[in-house]
Amino acid sequence: MKINGNQAAKPRKNGHSQTPKFGPVDNLESYLQPDWWRRIFNSMYLKTDADVVEDKQITNREVDLFTEFLGLDKNMVILDLACGQGRHSLELARRGFRNVNGLDRSHYLIRKAKNISAAEGLSVNFKEGDARKLPYPVDTFDIVMILGNSFGYFESTEDDLKILKEVFRVLKPNGKFLIDVADGNYLRENYSPRSWEWIDNKHFVCRERSLSSDNQRLISREVISNIHKGVIVDQFYAERLYSRESLNEILTQTGYKNISFMGDYATDSKRNQDLGMMERRIIVTASAVKDWTPVKTKKVELKNVVVIMGDPSRPDIVKPSNVFDNDDMETIMNLKIALGELKDYRFTYLTNHNTLLNDLQKLKGRVDFALNLCDEGFDNDPRKELHVPAMLEVFKIPYTGSNPQCLAYCYDKSLIRGIAKEMGIPVAKGIYIKPEDNVFEMNIEFPVIVKPNFGDSSFAITKESVAYNLEEVNDAIIRIRENLGYDKPLLLEEFLTGKDLTVGIIGNPPESYTFLPIVEEDYSALPEGLPKI
Repeated sequence: MKINGNQAAKPRKNGHSQTPKFGPVDNLESYLQPDWWRRIFNSMYLKTDADVVEDKQITNREVDLFTEFLGLDKNMVILDLACGQGRHSLELARRGFRNVNGLDRSHYLIRKAKNISAAEGLSVNFKEGDARKLPYPVDTFDIVMILGNSFGYFESTEDDLKILKEVFRVLKPNGKFLIDVADGNYLRENYSPRSWEWIDNKHFVCRERSLSSDNQRLISREVISNIHKGVIVDQFYAERLYSRESLNEILTQTGYKNISFMGDYATDSKRNQDLGMMERRIIVTASAVKDWTPVKTKKVELKNVVVIMGDPSRPDIVKPSNVFDNDDMETIMNLKIALGELKDYRFTYLTNHNTLLNDLQKLKGRVDFALNLCDEGFDNDPRKELHVPAMLEVFKIPYTGSNPQCLAYCYDKSLIRGIAKEMGIPVAKGIYIKPEDNVFEMNIEFPVIVKPNFGDSSFAITKESVAYNLEEVNDAIIRIRENLGYDKPLLLEEFLTGKDLTVGIIGNPPESYTFLPIVEEDYSALPEGLPKI
C-alpha cells in the first residue's frame, strides 16, 4: 500500500519542531509519528494511490472476488470497515445490496464517500469513527470486511487486537469476517528501498522504505513534488507485516473459528510502477462462532448539564437599554421550557456572576458538560467572554462554543482580518483608526461601516454606523467615543450590501465535525431606508 497525507511528521528523537520538508534521513523510524494515520488520508492520498483506489476495474474485480468468496446475499447487513472513499461499499450498493455500511477514520474520505453516494442516489450508511471502538450495537452485521490493506497501522499490536475484538462483538453469531492485508513475509524479502513514479502530469512521488528495528513493520517515506512548486509533501508512515501464521494466531486469540486463507492475490495496476504494500496480499476469512448476546434492559441515566448565561442583575452595555429587558427575559424563559422537554437531561442554570466561580467549582465532577450561552461575557463584560470557557477548562468541564484563545483572537477584528488574509480568505477593505487620527485627512471609499476594533455581539453597531460621507463618519466616531466611552482603535470597513450567510459547525476540526445548513439573513421586514445590518 502507498499511503499519503498533507503533513510531515516531527522526529521523536529530539522533540524539536521541524519544517514540513526534510533532506536526507538516516533512520526513517525516528521520524515516524505514532498517529501518522490521523493526517495522511486526504486528497493527495487519492492521487498517489489512484492507480488502485480510483481504478473502477480493480474495484469491480475485487468485489466480484469477495462476493464469491463470502457467498454474499443482497439482504445481508454488511460493514465495510476502514472504507476510505467508499469504493467497495458504493460498488456493492450499485449491485443492489440493500444494507451496506461504511466506516472510516478520515473525515475527508467519508465526506467524499457521502457526496458520491448522494450524487448517484445510492443508499449507503457512511460514518466517521474509530475501528477500535465501533459505534454499532452488539450482533449487528452478517459480514464485516477490512479491504484494501487497511489493517496494521497502529504502533502496538494491542490496538489491532482491539479492532478484532470489536469486529467479533458487532458480528452476528456465525457472521463472517474478511481481511485483505499485505503479505508481510513477501514484503520483508522483496520491498523496494527506493523508488519513484509519476502520479499525473504535474506530480511525481519518491519513496524510501526500511524495516523497523523489531523487523515487524515496514516504514515508508513519501516525498511528493509538483513540477512548478517543488516538494509539497514529505511524510512518514508504517504498516505491520502480518503473515498467514501471525494472522491465524491473533484471529484464534480473539475467538474466531473456521479461519481460511485464499491463495496469493496480486494487484493488477495500469500504472504498474510502484505498488508498494499492495503488490501481494493475503485474503483471510473467519467466523464469529458465538451465541446471541442477551438483551439487557439498561436504566437510562440522566446527563447533567450546566447552562451558563449572562447576569440579568447587572448592566450590559451591549443591550439597547443597557439592561436585560422583557424580550431578553422571555427568550430565557422559552429556552428553559424547550430544554425542559428533553427527557434524558437534567439542567442547572447559572446566571449569578458573583458566585459563578464557586458554583462551577462545586459542580466539578458532577456535570457531564456545560452549555456556554454567556455571550455577554463574565460580569456582562464582552472583553471577558473568554473568561467563562477558561474557568470551565480549569475545572475540566467539557463545554460548547469556542475556547479562550479563539475568543481572544476574535475580539480583535483587525487581528482576525490579518489572519484571514494570510489564509487567502477575501476580506472587506478596511482602515484602522487610532484615537489621534483625523478622518478628514484620509482617503476613504464610501459607503463604509464604523465599528469598534475590539468587541463583539454588535457592540456599538446601529443604523448610524453606516456612513456615506466624511461628516457621517466623524459623527459615528463621536457617538462611539463619547456616548459609549470607547477610547480604543476603530475600524472602517467598506459596507458590502450582498447576502449575509451563516454556516454553523458542530465538532472540532480537523477531527470529526459536521456542517449545518447555510442560513441567510432575512431583511424583508426591515423598514425602507435602513441599512441591512
